[in-house]
Amino acid sequence: QVRLVESGGGLVQPGGSLRLSCAASGTSYDIYTMGWSRQAPGKERELVANIYSRGRTTYADSVKGRFTISRDNTKNTVYLQMNSLKPEDTAIYYCEVLVQYLGDQWGQGTQVIVSS
Repeated sequence: QVRLVESGGGLVQPGGSLRLSCAASGTSYDIYTMGWSRQAPGKERELVANIYSRGRTTYADSVKGRFTISRDNTKNTVYLQMNSLKPEDTAIYYCEVLVQYLGDQWGQGTQVIVSS
């Protein structure tokens, strides 16, 4: 069973930064795409960023230029560096990985609150 452990969420003031991490364990299969999505109260979950196995990245328009996704394949870990945070970035952030043979796997989520 794939285990995803997210960390790095918390409370930050507008304009501040946070770095989320998500470590995948419990599988020997290849991990393809890794990414982050988020869900704000009363809103649908939206994709924030993805990084493919060879490093190509995609971002939601709302975070382009502010967020950076990266991965360390030796640690099966994906990161999301979030800069210039805005109150509208407040949400639960979920890690997602696409695992060979097993499909999409989701983490439990980590709360990010941007408020003064």
